[in-house]
Amino acid sequence: MTTNNSQPNLSSSQIIKATIIALITSLILAVVAVLPAEYGKDYTGLGKAFGFSRLHREEDKPNETATVTPIFKELTLNNVGSGPEVPKPIEGNNPAPSKQYEGRKDSIKITVPSGKGLEYKIAVLKYGQVKYAWKTNSETLFVDMHGDVKSADTKSGYFESYTVANSNNMAGSFIAPYEGKHGWYFKNKSNADIEVTINLTGEYQLIN
Repeated sequence: MTTNNSQPNLSSSQIIKATIIALITSLILAVVAVLPAEYGKDYTGLGKAFGFSRLHREEDKPNETATVTPIFKELTLNNVGSGPEVPKPIEGNNPAPSKQYEGRKDSIKITVPSGKGLEYKIAVLKYGQVKYAWKTNSETLFVDMHGDVKSADTKSGYFESYTVANSNNMAGSFIAPYEGKHGWYFKNKSNADIEVTINLTGEYQLIN
């Protein structure tokens, strides 16, 4: 029985030629299809023409400049002031003085460390008037603007919030409902220190 072997016998030059063609084909496929689809590199424009560029997902690429935005919870009435179980010190009902502090104007800079909170307060007499504007140099802060009654009981824990917010800038005015320390508690939830500039004008004294 005779076996008929139909496999072609290729010469060395034919093998080399076939290898070169295969390499060139692979290179073309890499430039036209693989680079646009996997890495978004379309040097010839054919990747876009054949639709390979659409396979590349830009969001999968690491973004070294991206920053993480802190997540702030929704603020409710429960975040405003001390709880109802904390009584107001009797000194909060004292009458206003016959004369307020002399009017003044100041600009203060404070730094709120990353991941920490910091208070800045001024002394204001009852019915003293103050205007303010503050802003950060970058990120948003949690802020509770409030006042503490000047009281013999330094551990009463009572305070009234005038504004509770998440912001990087705020301006306004207030009339102190009682004599005491009035100002801001800032909470920095970002991964970098934040500088705050506070501009003040009105009837108050600096205490920090």
